[in-house]
Amino acid sequence: MHVLILGGTTEARRLAELLHGTPGLKLTSSLAGRVAGPRLPPGEVRVGGFGGAEGLAGWLREHEVSVLVDATHPFAGTISFNAAWAAAGARVPLLALRRPGWVPVEGDVWHEAGSLEEAARLLPGLGRRVFLTTGRVGLAAFASLDELWFLVRSVDAPEAPYPARMEVLLDRGPFTLAGERELLRRHRVDVVVTKDSGGAATAPKLTAAREAGVPVVVVRRPPVPEGVPVVADPEQAVRWIRECLDLPPFPHAG
Repeated sequence: MHVLILGGTTEARRLAELLHGTPGLKLTSSLAGRVAGPRLPPGEVRVGGFGGAEGLAGWLREHEVSVLVDATHPFAGTISFNAAWAAAGARVPLLALRRPGWVPVEGDVWHEAGSLEEAARLLPGLGRRVFLTTGRVGLAAFASLDELWFLVRSVDAPEAPYPARMEVLLDRGPFTLAGERELLRRHRVDVVVTKDSGGAATAPKLTAAREAGVPVVVVRRPPVPEGVPVVADPEQAVRWIRECLDLPPFPHAG
């Protein structure tokens, strides 16, 4: 049995840890290669694209993949739709592993946006000093906002075009609440922009913003392709894989 995990997320690494070492199970994790020095999961690892949906379908057939798990970032929309197309064509069961999105609580001042471009249109009416946490790709949406100042946090250096008035903070989560409070205070941030990535690693910025009364622009995540089953955590994914392949409980997974 061969399980292919489209990964790069914390959940993908955890799933690989749970599956690794299972007798009779071959495990391959695929990383997009967009982040320098990624945290590698156990098992076999491949880096780079497949050549679109047709390339992925061919890889599934050539390597006799039994189950495909899409555990990519919630905003990696293209690969998710390629995975759905390829899995259907190769007749391979597909599961989407998606951490739950964030939910506002009392005191939050959130403004939802359907895209980075919509988020950029909202900003001039909300603040002048922006903490931008949407990653290094897509900054072109904010490049024309010359009247605003941006603190851009990303794992790797951002790609041009990007805002003219910008300071870059290269860092990787998880982040602490104390650190996020100090960051907002030190840089006099009056508006935060984030994608609804979910999870605990980057959530402290939302708490810090709520405490400071700072509005947050939240970019909604794209939908999972229609008809693809979805689970919220790696443990649920393990159970789904076990049932799909009619296997006994895996070691360390219950």
